[in-house]
Amino acid sequence: MLSINLILHWQPNAGTMVNSQILTEVSQCAEGINGVKEGRWKATISFYRAITREQANANEFPRDFLGISLSELPSKYYLVIRGQRLVLEAESSIQTIMEKLQSYRTRVALNFEGNQYQLGDFQLRVGKVAPLHSESLRGIVMEMEYLPISSWEKSHQIMGEFFDLWQEALSKRSLPGHFVHIEPNFAEFGLSDQYTAQHTAVQYASIMAQMIATAQSVQPVRN
Repeated sequence: MLSINLILHWQPNAGTMVNSQILTEVSQCAEGINGVKEGRWKATISFYRAITREQANANEFPRDFLGISLSELPSKYYLVIRGQRLVLEAESSIQTIMEKLQSYRTRVALNFEGNQYQLGDFQLRVGKVAPLHSESLRGIVMEMEYLPISSWEKSHQIMGEFFDLWQEALSKRSLPGHFVHIEPNFAEFGLSDQYTAQHTAVQYASIMAQMIATAQSVQPVRN
């Protein structure tokens, strides 16, 4: 299926925190520009760290990687090894295999989930980031999907125009922050211009890595 996804995260203004009211306002904004609610979406991202038993193995296997499941592709599981710039698509059963091997331990697991809206040829997914088995809000994400095209380069103009329209609508609510997109270098991961679910996995991995890196310096967010 032809489509392309752009994943953005909420950047609070200096001195402010993410809270559930912002998420509510962003969701209302999606409905305010005639978005038709089409149910729920979810992605789960786990940060795996190696349980090193022998020093000899330390150089042969990655020290850590991210595992990503997407609700629209329940039979697949994506592994992003940022150190080696690798992204792999596997069957979802690999999670069970990893548990049995006990080579890696999950250090952090986050759910990205919320509502999905249809706006013509666009799908807009707005949701919260929260630890597994917790309602504690850690962030807000937005996924913009454009259905008729799958070329990353060709999508830039129309995605940019839609994002400008969205930003204009959102700015009227005077919220303390804005959505940002940090574009990964897909070529570093061996990915071509033709968009795939692996591109989506790399974008989620970039957001997750940034959240982990900044977690120590950010004050606890409130729900």
